[in-house]
Amino acid sequence: MKRFVILITLTHILSFNLIADEGMWLPILIGKNIDAMKKQGCKLSAEDIYSVNNSSLKDAIVLFGRGCTGSLISEQGLVITNHHCGFGSIQSLSSIDHDYLKNGFWATEKSQELPAEGLTVSFLVSMEDVTNRVLTNVTNKTSESKRDSTVAANIEVIKKVAKEGNNYKVDVKAFYFGNEYYLMVYEVFQDIRLVGAPPSAIGDFGGDSDNWVWPRHTGDFSMFRIYADKNNKPAPYSTENVPYKPKRFLTISLKGVKKDDFTMVYGFPGTTQQYITSQAVDLVANYQNPNKIGLRDIRLKIMESYMRSNDTINIMYADKRKGVANAWKKWIGESTGLVRFKAVDKKIELENNFKQWVSADVQRQTTYGQVLSSFSKLYKEFKPIAITNDFNREAVNAIELINFSANFVPIINEYSKPQLDVKKVESLLVSLRKNAKAFYNEFYLPIDREVFANMIKQFYENVPQGYQPPFLANLAKQYQGNWSNFAKDIYSQSVFADSIRLFTFLNGFDTSAISIISKDNIYRTYQSFNSTYNQKIGGRYNEITDSLMLNYRLYIRGLKEFQPTKHFFPDANSTLRVSYGKVAGFYPQEAVEYSYFTTLDGVIEKGNKKVYDYVVPEKLKKLYNEKDFGKYQVNKTVPVAFIATNHTSGGNSGSPVLDAEGNLIGLNFDRCWEGTMSDIMFDPKICRNITLDIRYALFIIDKYADAGSLLNEMKITE
Repeated sequence: MKRFVILITLTHILSFNLIADEGMWLPILIGKNIDAMKKQGCKLSAEDIYSVNNSSLKDAIVLFGRGCTGSLISEQGLVITNHHCGFGSIQSLSSIDHDYLKNGFWATEKSQELPAEGLTVSFLVSMEDVTNRVLTNVTNKTSESKRDSTVAANIEVIKKVAKEGNNYKVDVKAFYFGNEYYLMVYEVFQDIRLVGAPPSAIGDFGGDSDNWVWPRHTGDFSMFRIYADKNNKPAPYSTENVPYKPKRFLTISLKGVKKDDFTMVYGFPGTTQQYITSQAVDLVANYQNPNKIGLRDIRLKIMESYMRSNDTINIMYADKRKGVANAWKKWIGESTGLVRFKAVDKKIELENNFKQWVSADVQRQTTYGQVLSSFSKLYKEFKPIAITNDFNREAVNAIELINFSANFVPIINEYSKPQLDVKKVESLLVSLRKNAKAFYNEFYLPIDREVFANMIKQFYENVPQGYQPPFLANLAKQYQGNWSNFAKDIYSQSVFADSIRLFTFLNGFDTSAISIISKDNIYRTYQSFNSTYNQKIGGRYNEITDSLMLNYRLYIRGLKEFQPTKHFFPDANSTLRVSYGKVAGFYPQEAVEYSYFTTLDGVIEKGNKKVYDYVVPEKLKKLYNEKDFGKYQVNKTVPVAFIATNHTSGGNSGSPVLDAEGNLIGLNFDRCWEGTMSDIMFDPKICRNITLDIRYALFIIDKYADAGSLLNEMKITE
């Protein structure tokens, strides 16, 4: 009977895997999936998608900045990505006089393009399975500490060899919790310039009201250009640099999409946790997410109260607020979905079946018999530590001045040495001055002071006293729980709260400045929290995390034996991946059905509601009223967005969405709120990625921005 139950469950799991569009697949291994992709309509070969020796689609994809994706759309280095991916650069280039967030920006000539300082794009040159080389001299009998040191040493050798004779950036990433390793080789360009961005009323239409939500009507795109030296190689910004000539750029299709069309997303998804156990899912859904949501809710309300009253503060905090709100809303949807679709119960069912499979064989009992019981023991101890760790990250580290004060640790440590290294001190001062300038340009003290009071209050009231720095209990008595008064006192006295005074110290740094900073109450607060964390949380947190990683490595190995015909995709880790699916609507709740597409009609309808997040620019209204849609018209309107069953995650923002022939049909920019649990559990009934229809982007460039010169660069097929 046990064997029968296991076979039934296994058949269910395998059949589910065949009908689902689950997975973020390594392009180097796409050959294993190409037949399944072709059954869904794909007309490309594995070599078309990924090739080292020949031009392939991978050569048109870039890691944009540190956490998004972009794609090449012209032979002159033109890159398109999401508006929210370019948001930080657009904000940095904006001012009251030139508010590119509010008004948009369009460079119709290359001389008008603006350097985006600090922005980089990275091309994947190649990836290679180096598992055997990484695990050289590692056996089943090797201790974990010895394994770690051996693996680290082997990785350094591999990276050194890979970098010989070139200026590439190389990285070796672990997959399946260290069961496999891959070498990634990147070419990184740092002269990137802003070319075009619609106003936020288009690029961020819907704002927080629509974030993670379908139906969606956001024109979420921006464009940048890669510049290179005269040899087409990466170079720092220079007026002598020229537009980069890519090995491959994408053809844009105006054919559009219809229900059940094949779609493929090619990009750099950030992080998924598809293989975590029932205890881990319970911890995330019912404890960690609710705590983090509550803390960010407080911060958002504080920021918004100041941003609404002042345009300068609004620009200053726009990117910060967006970053806080993005994860906040995602966590709400994630926890809701995990609970609604009984993710914990499904994990328990899998674990019970795995346990039965293990118990049916003596050898399996020897190898895997303690895996699940070890998880139970580890997570029981991990739970309070993980929750406290979250409060350190989401409460203490959310206070900007405390975070900034941490930058002074290296120079204070340097001055504590018997012999002062003058060159090192000067180098540290240069870095501090640069960081301070950037920090205070986007810092408003009243916001941070109020955040400080609220975050310290939340930490004190919710973290077990044994994990708190001792001074908190004393302050609670001294101020009788009035943390606002404590914040006023500490901020009125701190050198960090006075930028002019701080810059004076930095420009004439000496031992007296060190004494004042090291005794500053903001710095001492940072030191106290940091010391308590290191003594009571950090070490054990890392130890348990390491033990969990070791156990997961064994668990994944066992799951692969348990389900031998299933294709296990590796969790996302910011490496290039391919996901595929089909255009499809869905049923978010009983008696509600969502269509797979939206149009400009919906933009105008939302604009008529007179809601803050739904402001439609006058020119866009004029184009709509006059039906001036050009060749982007479909049924007397313009398509705006569509949804499909592609498995995506953070980092896929800006990823090209391709049709069956590899043509660009849209830009991935979000997921539907009801299915944001897909980082932990993908369900094809409810999980949808949201895509900007490329026709809407072209319509905005052409008709709204009158930037036809940019369209002339592109290869567009109808």
